[in-house]
Amino acid sequence: MQVKKPQIIISIFLCLLVIIAYRLNMDMSELFSRSLVKFVMNGVLVLAMIPMINAGIGMNFGLPIGIMAGLLGMCISIELRFDGFLGFFVAILSSIPIAIIFGIIYGKILNQVKGKEDIAAMFIGFAFIPIMNFFWTIAPFTNREMLYPIGGKGLRPKISLDNYFGQVLNDLWMINLDSTEIPLGLLIFYTLICVFIYLYFNSRKGKLMEAIGENEIFCILSGVDIDKTRIKAVVISTIIAGIGIIVYAQSYGFVELYGSPSSFTFPAISSILIGGCIGKRATLFHAVLGTFLYQTTYLLSTPIANALLLPEVAEIIRMIITNGIILYAFLKVDRRKA
Repeated sequence: MQVKKPQIIISIFLCLLVIIAYRLNMDMSELFSRSLVKFVMNGVLVLAMIPMINAGIGMNFGLPIGIMAGLLGMCISIELRFDGFLGFFVAILSSIPIAIIFGIIYGKILNQVKGKEDIAAMFIGFAFIPIMNFFWTIAPFTNREMLYPIGGKGLRPKISLDNYFGQVLNDLWMINLDSTEIPLGLLIFYTLICVFIYLYFNSRKGKLMEAIGENEIFCILSGVDIDKTRIKAVVISTIIAGIGIIVYAQSYGFVELYGSPSSFTFPAISSILIGGCIGKRATLFHAVLGTFLYQTTYLLSTPIANALLLPEVAEIIRMIITNGIILYAFLKVDRRKA
């Protein structure tokens, strides 16, 4: 996979941040350990972009739909009081059928608005959040750790996973090299998701999905059921997004409900754009590289800005830097090869 100019420029900028952090005597081992965790805990959500992009549907602005499926899966697992790895995998298994149902509905709507999928997906994703907000207030869960303490009805905005499956992947096979911690279990799980996506898109069904994204007219003339294949792509993206939020939540230590799913869409899209994906072709290389560059830059910019500037200004500078490199990546990638 060819590395393009925007990725080189952003990589140089990231190296500059690393040098500044080193000169400021920051704990580089801790920063490296945190960057690995943030890379994986956000990386699965970025992988959810690949199937829809390759099927020619566009960026998955409806990512909150898959996230909601994952949140529901986690709530079911907590309601049943499963903990450890059993709780983690019950959450994933519970989220998959929900994600399939959500994905089919989402895909059928997108099939009705061909050519305007990005705009429609954005409205669908953000419109789905208040619908689920109403559901969270009337959901028939009984576990007191999930409910508001006063009244005992409605789910809390933030549910702790300390007594369930918080940090189960982060702590699995943790390798300590001096003061550097490598979350091997978390990295292996992420690698397994990547392997699944690689194998799928090297199978006949995956190649067919990519062919639709590259030349839909040819596929129609060849007798391919375009709408059905597009729905499959949406369903796969929705399932991966559901698993992604479960990985994120176990690492973060909390399940965040209500408006929180809206905060994951643009970072995931930005990551794959930074990785070099513009158009109808997305690869694991784009997702992995983009997630690493985006999340590591995001991680380093805050402590460096705090050290060099007033704390009140640091957040503003970090947002300017982060969104600036996103815009640069979007403008500089050659669309003719997309």
